[in-house]
Amino acid sequence: MRERARDPNEPIELEDRPAFEEGQKVRALRDVRNDGTYPGRPMGDFLIRTGEIGYVKSIGTYLQMYYIYGIDFYEKRIIVGMRAKELELVDARCNDPQ
Repeated sequence: MRERARDPNEPIELEDRPAFEEGQKVRALRDVRNDGTYPGRPMGDFLIRTGEIGYVKSIGTYLQMYYIYGIDFYEKRIIVGMRAKELELVDARCNDPQ
């Protein structure tokens, strides 16, 4: 497998605040396949499909450049790490007290 070079024009996300907060409802903007890092599933297997809904469970970092959001796709019982560009906000206030 050929490695992709990082785009030098891509901003360092960690210089800003995270795009999402824990508990926010988000939608996947693209399919996510197992790249070999998700245990118990074959490599190349679809983990998440475009349009599926999940909740931000955790926020971490990757390569000291990017935020990685642990998204709980509760209906599939799976948590997947995704970047902000792969997600869109559905409901920022879904967990606020009524």
